[in-house]
Amino acid sequence: MYSRGMNEAFFAELSAWLMQAGLAGTSETDIVSGFCDRCVAAGLPLARTTVLIDTLHPVHEGRLFRWGLGPTESPLLEYGRTSPDGLAATGFDPKDVEAAERWRHSTFYRMLQTGESLLRRPLNEATKDEFSGLSDLLAAGMTDNVAIISRFAAGGVIGEMDAVYSSWTTSRPSGFSDGQIAALERMVPYLALTIKSVSLARMTATLMETYLGRDAGQRVLSGRILRGVAEKIDTVIWFSDLRGFTRITDTAPEQAIPLLNDYADVIVSAIHEHGGDVLELIGDGTLAIFTATDRTHACSAALSAAIISREGIARLNERRRKEGKPVTDMYLGLHVGEVFYGNVGSRERLDFTVIGPAVNEASRIAAMCRSVDQPVLMSSAFASVEGIKRRLVSVGRYALRGVAHPQELFTFDPDA
Repeated sequence: MYSRGMNEAFFAELSAWLMQAGLAGTSETDIVSGFCDRCVAAGLPLARTTVLIDTLHPVHEGRLFRWGLGPTESPLLEYGRTSPDGLAATGFDPKDVEAAERWRHSTFYRMLQTGESLLRRPLNEATKDEFSGLSDLLAAGMTDNVAIISRFAAGGVIGEMDAVYSSWTTSRPSGFSDGQIAALERMVPYLALTIKSVSLARMTATLMETYLGRDAGQRVLSGRILRGVAEKIDTVIWFSDLRGFTRITDTAPEQAIPLLNDYADVIVSAIHEHGGDVLELIGDGTLAIFTATDRTHACSAALSAAIISREGIARLNERRRKEGKPVTDMYLGLHVGEVFYGNVGSRERLDFTVIGPAVNEASRIAAMCRSVDQPVLMSSAFASVEGIKRRLVSVGRYALRGVAHPQELFTFDPDA
């Protein structure tokens, strides 16, 4: 019934290998290639394979794993939005629209409409234009294609992640035999379960980093999840917000979310580029930390991020003005000191963040930017770090709300 070598012993060996690969967290590309190599060795005439699964990611809708292509072609592709909602979020980028059109003409889209789990198409002149991609396969010498959808039960669906889609192609002149297709139907669900397992682990890490921050997400994944468990760290605290944001939301509320996204892209990217970690996005505010083995390195990194942020915002403002959109600027307070870093909250809802007087002081310094008409202010503790003050200039001493004594504040020295 099956291909040469595809007996019960082979199926048992293959399923055991898949189980171990899933438990070990083997990469999806290695799982797909290992699966295909084993099938070919057992007599299944595979020439090309693609496996794709949706995910939860702020940019990518899913990941596609390929086997059987040339050595210069990547075995992994991350694809963007194919749904109308996702395309709207990207502003209808032409590449996204083209991808969506290909998806609507794919075998998988047809199967989703009909409820089929397997769709076979011999590749020839009569069938090549029936679905997207078939003509390319025919031109590459392929003779037969089988598409399989391994659906999840309702309880296993997460967002758009509701199935594993796979495409199996051969260049064998007579195509796949009925027995070979039956073998695929039997084996692919095991592969799908393994891919889902590894993808869920990857998705969990992505969600942790996206919503908690890179460092905090890694700490939570490592098991630091007990309420009240925190460590004292020495860090630079970054607290920034946007000028006139309330006015903009009052006069053009529909602009609020796109505006926040545009400016957050610039600010968060600059922080990450210089080794900082964003812990919270609070409305138009950003709380971040820069940790290092010594304060000089952390403060220098924060200053560089501040400069890059302001340059990026200037370019963004130029673009938004040309597009007739409202513009704003960033107010930033920088401070350095010891904080507690860990889990704070109730039994049901925790936040992994920093707390302590230094955090409050950074917030008050950022708020003082409006009063002294400076876009960036730094504390005396920050300015006193070795090698930092030569780049700064004092703007005077000020009383900060909730801080016992007046503080000398600094900003960038325009002549430095």
